[in-house]
Amino acid sequence: MTTPTSRLGVAVIGDEDLVNGMRLAGVARCHVVKDERQNETEIRETLQALLGEPDIAIIVIPEEYVAVVAEALAQLREARRLVPVVLPVPSRRGTAFGDARTYYREYIRKFIGFDIEV
Repeated sequence: MTTPTSRLGVAVIGDEDLVNGMRLAGVARCHVVKDERQNETEIRETLQALLGEPDIAIIVIPEEYVAVVAEALAQLREARRLVPVVLPVPSRRGTAFGDARTYYREYIRKFIGFDIEV
C-alpha cells in the first residue's frame, strides 16, 4: 500500500542551526548531529532509517554530509527510486554550490520548470 502524497513529509538531518531553521519552517522530523566529523556512523544510520520511512518524501542534508552518505545515495539512484528525494543544501561554512540564492533558483527552475525569486 502506498502513502497518499498529501501525507508525505520532509525530514532533516543536520547541525543545530539547520535543524532549528527547518523546525521554524514547520518540519517536524529532525535529527541534530552534534559533530559530523565524529558521528559519520550516526549520519549514515539516520539516513538509512529515514529512507525506510514510507511517509518521508524529502530528506534535507547539508552538502558536507553528501560524502558521508555517498554509498546510500548511489544505491538510491541505482534503484531509481523517486521518493524520497535527498536534497543537499548549501552549508554556512562555505559552499561548493557557489552563491546559495543562485543554487536554489537553479534547483527550483530545474524541478518546476520556471524561475522564482528567492
